[in-house]
Amino acid sequence: MTGRAGVPVALTVAGSDPSGGAGVQADLKTFSALGVYGTAVLTALTAQNTRGVTGVHPVPAAFVGEQVGTLLADVTVHATKTGMLGTADVVRAVAAALADRVAGPVVCDPVMVATSGDRLVDDDAVAAVRSELLPVVELVTPNVPEAAALLGVPPATSVDELPAQAEALLELGPGAVLLKGGHLGGTESVDVLATADGVVLTRRPRVATSATHGTGCTLSSAIAALTARGVGGPGHWEPVVEQARDYLQRALAAGESLGIGSGHGPVHHFAGVWPA
Repeated sequence: MTGRAGVPVALTVAGSDPSGGAGVQADLKTFSALGVYGTAVLTALTAQNTRGVTGVHPVPAAFVGEQVGTLLADVTVHATKTGMLGTADVVRAVAAALADRVAGPVVCDPVMVATSGDRLVDDDAVAAVRSELLPVVELVTPNVPEAAALLGVPPATSVDELPAQAEALLELGPGAVLLKGGHLGGTESVDVLATADGVVLTRRPRVATSATHGTGCTLSSAIAALTARGVGGPGHWEPVVEQARDYLQRALAAGESLGIGSGHGPVHHFAGVWPA
């Protein structure tokens, strides 16, 4: 593998979002905003806009695996983020391709439900994420509905329920869990970080905005980008999670200034870099 020393490289393995607010497009914007060279493997095409998803066209699993293998045979990757994988076969192909860790620490955003509420994967894919992908990732970042799907339990209805669910997810094999509590409402957005050392709550004031498209993709890709830069990572997730949440907070606060679409608009990935 080759790559000039000193240039942090991150990889996103995820689906495409034509509206640019989520998926691979959001990940590459986040990588760039945080000073990381972005590479990408596509797992699915979607037909979607800020109002919802109307169709999903999966990339064949074998070709997803070929994309990953071909890239890693040439480019040194310092951290990887996985997003929407779509089918159980794709999940298995990605898990196998990443199992040898040459792609750096892996941050898994188990994308199952879009911000609009559209379901993006079937039950077989959820089961494959649970049994095959989680054991080979260093951090998984589910939201409340995704955590419930992975655990086979009802969604949490309060922040008090999150630590137990985060610890239950940890037992499925990932190195750490960041359970995002944004779906719970309230004046604060509370996430729970569970590691072998215990549970930590991280809080931010809730941003009053309709520009929430791609928040999960953006947070997980920010964590991967900062990990690639050496901010934190396995054994030291708290500093990288806090910095990633700060970045997302700025992106959320500036999102409505973009004026993109008529539904849930995107966050502003380049807030502070260029004005809308």
